Amino acid sequence: MSRNPASPPTEEPTEPRAAAGSGSPVESPATVTAAPADGGLTHGLKQRHLSMIALGGVIGAGLFVGSGAGIAAAGPSIVIAYAVSGLLVMLVMRMLGEMSAANPASGSFSVHAERAIGPWAGFTVGWAFWVLLCVAVGLEGIGAAKIVTGWLPGTPEWAWVALFMVVFLGTNLASVKKFGEFEFWFATLKVVAITLFLGLGVLAVLGLLPGTDAPGTSNLTGAGGFLPNGAEGLVIGLLASVFAYGGLETVTIAAAESEDPVQGVAKAVRTAMWRIALFYVGSMAVVVTLVPWSDPQIVEVGPFYAALKHVGIGSAAQIMNVVVLVALLSAMNANIYGSSRMVCSLVARGQGPRRLGRISSGVPRAAVLVSSVFGFLCVLLSYWRPDDVFPWLLNMIGAVILVVWVFIAVSQLILRGRTQREAPEKLAVRMWCFPVLTLVALLAMGGIFVLMLGQPDTRDQLVASGALTAVLIVAGVVRQRRAAAVTG
Repeated sequence: MSRNPASPPTEEPTEPRAAAGSGSPVESPATVTAAPADGGLTHGLKQRHLSMIALGGVIGAGLFVGSGAGIAAAGPSIVIAYAVSGLLVMLVMRMLGEMSAANPASGSFSVHAERAIGPWAGFTVGWAFWVLLCVAVGLEGIGAAKIVTGWLPGTPEWAWVALFMVVFLGTNLASVKKFGEFEFWFATLKVVAITLFLGLGVLAVLGLLPGTDAPGTSNLTGAGGFLPNGAEGLVIGLLASVFAYGGLETVTIAAAESEDPVQGVAKAVRTAMWRIALFYVGSMAVVVTLVPWSDPQIVEVGPFYAALKHVGIGSAAQIMNVVVLVALLSAMNANIYGSSRMVCSLVARGQGPRRLGRISSGVPRAAVLVSSVFGFLCVLLSYWRPDDVFPWLLNMIGAVILVVWVFIAVSQLILRGRTQREAPEKLAVRMWCFPVLTLVALLAMGGIFVLMLGQPDTRDQLVASGALTAVLIVAGVVRQRRAAAVTG
């Protein structure tokens, strides 16, 4: 597909780099050039693809399955937990949207961190996010395989994971348009499913669904009240809800390969508020209003199944299994895509092995292959070393998304002033109440780190993720100093 000459480059092989030994990049619009037309990423994603990727990114397996543990801990107050964490995510997405609309790049926040803070920051956040996505691909493959083996007992889980990997490896190797089509239909199914659930749930809450009575506030105030486990339960629910929002960042990576990156990012970010409110907060409100929070089925089979069974839909289990399977497969597809583009961007900026950055027919095929292989290796580790290596991997990625958000906020704090001075016309999306809300978001992230230290389960995740981040920072600083020594 031909490039629109008015559009920013889709990749940044000559993205402005920091001066030797400096933490502040030297920005000059004249130095920003696109890759050759036959060797760069393409603009193969249409606006409908990007819109559904943005919608689908909100509706993940974390919502359908992971929210059960949060409800069990926080009770009805899980609605508050999701609302609070949702506000933080909205601020992060607004900051990321501002930077991505001003400078669309497939490396997204990694590119922004490099421009704002220095090459070491781009290196750190880019490779940390790559590890997160690759491990997540493996976890999602395992989850999807468990559902299928439930339908076809006796078949090996690893074989199903391998099949899913091959399918999505094929779609991602083919073209970005193929990836976009898969995600479009996956996201459509998820949006239809959650919309039907919310519609049925609201009717049941109002007592308008045949065979059901309006529950009123009995489930919200009974069995221990709105805060049955006190502040500690709310904290656990808040931490669970924060990590359920992971995946929203992929839309800013995909935007660089869309027909109109600036407008695509702007539209996705501007609709983030109602999407989060409707899908997350709305669905949690419906579940805890319809079903007692202490119902064991909320954790055992998931809150959505429990709510559907409550309103008399006998086939609820299979319906939710299909929806969760679609959500998991969609996440696998999106994470293979996102990880490959992040690697491609890192290599283009001299932050990784050159062979991984080779682009053929608009697709970084080596990066797609390596990301998929790493993801499948994580699956094999779950069988080979389930008691030591695999849990260590899970802990290592536990808090990475928070690390990414911190880099996003710091980058936006720096780049907003620079863009305002040098190219204010690029600010198609603006962070609200800058810099106040950016600083509030950073303080909130710091508060979440403190809360994680106070909980045994999340403390291990924080330590392991902190170790990964520290190793990457050291490696990034060493690389930056070596580059400065060579150029100096």
